[in-house]
Amino acid sequence: MSRLTRKFKAWFRTAFIHRPLITHRIKDGDERLFVERKQECPACHKHLSPDELESSLFVCPGCDHHFRLTPWERIKYTADGGVFHEFCADIESFNPLDFPEYEQKLTTSKKKTGLNEAIVTGICRVEGQEVVLGIMAFQFMGGSMGSAVGEKVTRALLLGMEKKMPVIIFTASGGARMQEGILSLMQMAKTSAAASVLEEHKIPFFIVLTDPTSGGVTASYAMLGDVILAEPSALVGFAGRRVIEGTIKQKLPENFQLSEFQQEKGFVDAIVQRKDLRKTLAFLVKTHMNVKKVWR
Repeated sequence: MSRLTRKFKAWFRTAFIHRPLITHRIKDGDERLFVERKQECPACHKHLSPDELESSLFVCPGCDHHFRLTPWERIKYTADGGVFHEFCADIESFNPLDFPEYEQKLTTSKKKTGLNEAIVTGICRVEGQEVVLGIMAFQFMGGSMGSAVGEKVTRALLLGMEKKMPVIIFTASGGARMQEGILSLMQMAKTSAAASVLEEHKIPFFIVLTDPTSGGVTASYAMLGDVILAEPSALVGFAGRRVIEGTIKQKLPENFQLSEFQQEKGFVDAIVQRKDLRKTLAFLVKTHMNVKKVWR
């Protein structure tokens, strides 16, 4: 056991004392599923009724555009029976640098989304197989990763290590949270170190890149999964197109940083339609757990 693993284990067991799980059952009619959306596809401008959107898992039947989902919608489509046991729900951001108006932005995001932070973490079953599941919420301050998000991601990874459960994280982020400065950038190293401990223990780690995944999240744990999946046409990158074009003084391809482009360059293992994600993840969990048992 490495020195890093010993330190993480000691911290983890202390951190999880007196943190009960909160059980959610996300089913049709749950008020958390009622999200205001434009009834027009932003890609092809086709008008879609709420029933059409819901029946297609919020994928445009005309052009295959994948609408952004909330964590509760993801849970409904991923977890068996929509049952999800949330942990660390009480971890929230504060204002360590006294950044102007940061508290107001946090309060507004909490009221708007019903979430305490830009990620929800918990335990669920996917086709009968128990997993640790993390789902980022772009609706909460652009899914930015501050100290609280980094802490929750780290604890999710270490819970997978402790319980020998595979970890699945759906990413959706604009990058590090500027209001926390260097403290947000430190989360890149922290989450990456936790991912390396998971690898040391041969616990499967799967990433699903959703639109958009960028900045410090892309530059850290989002690229460290054993298998990296992505939804079609998801924006995946680090810096923005205009910044890169201005730096290198060249015109970039039209599909630059889309998941299809990243697959061509080897950053994404497979692009999976939303309707196939659940069974694909279940297959990966089953096969990788069997293989990693042989490696241990």
